Amino acid sequence: MGKKRKRSNSETEAKQANEPESKEMSDYRFSDDLPPRKLKWINKQRVLVFASRGISHRDRHLMLNLRKMMPHSKAESKMDKKDSLLAINELCEMKNCNKCIYFENRKRMDLYLWMSNIERGPSVKFLVENIHTMEEMRLSGNCLKGSRPLLSFDPTFEKVPFYALLKELFVQIFGTPNYHPKSQPFVDHILTFTVLDHRIWFRNYQIVEEDGSLIEIGPRFVLNPIKVFEGSFGGPVIYSNPHYVSPNKFRQMIKQEAKEKYKNRVLSKKGKEERTPKGEAYKDIDTYDDVFETIEPEKAKGVEKDVFQRKKE
Repeated sequence: MGKKRKRSNSETEAKQANEPESKEMSDYRFSDDLPPRKLKWINKQRVLVFASRGISHRDRHLMLNLRKMMPHSKAESKMDKKDSLLAINELCEMKNCNKCIYFENRKRMDLYLWMSNIERGPSVKFLVENIHTMEEMRLSGNCLKGSRPLLSFDPTFEKVPFYALLKELFVQIFGTPNYHPKSQPFVDHILTFTVLDHRIWFRNYQIVEEDGSLIEIGPRFVLNPIKVFEGSFGGPVIYSNPHYVSPNKFRQMIKQEAKEKYKNRVLSKKGKEERTPKGEAYKDIDTYDDVFETIEPEKAKGVEKDVFQRKKE
């Protein structure tokens, strides 16, 4: 094979002269001029969405619905309950994810949701209540897969510092980055976060018309915040919800109310038995036989005489 011929300086200079020069940004821009469009994917948020072993079918369907809504999400196999939560940080680093949504199931009845910022924290633990998946409700709303959503927040998220922290975390997790490779350049649905009864209600709506008419798509669930930790899946507790009642305590309260109701019913039945006459001698007694029995004034004795005494005028 022959050796490659080295290019002369004249050839390289001629090639550089033919190439178009890159336009430099001017210091001033008129309002009528369109801003230069950046097609580069800058906000590289990646969310790892997975669950622990032992979750129910409804919990698994909810997790899959969130994955479908978030084109910037990644999947992972189920995690063993015996493993420490700090191992999730290593999984996220291996998957090159900087956010995480982790579903944790307890007693096959209670579903807990972790949302965390892997790099520096914080992490929030929620109790998920009132779960309704897309397959379960079969609503008429629909949206394009991979489209970017609008995020709507209750005014409470601006007033309370705790909810302001949650708002920033929700924006970074549920907001689809612009020009993401798997996203579509359309905005046709809206995610709403509403604070009611010290809980966060999540809804997903389709934007039907430009006038603001909406149709619900699903899924829907309620997040009951428990604690906020400074680090990722651990660290000092920043905030603890004083209105939170654990599911075990709630079930215990329901059993206690049923127990008191049964106890009152037994006591009332026992008192009724003590008041009613017993024995063969009282078998044919009518409780209203003595209504018309009167005492003659001549036969009245003691206190019975007061009935027949007239007041002196």
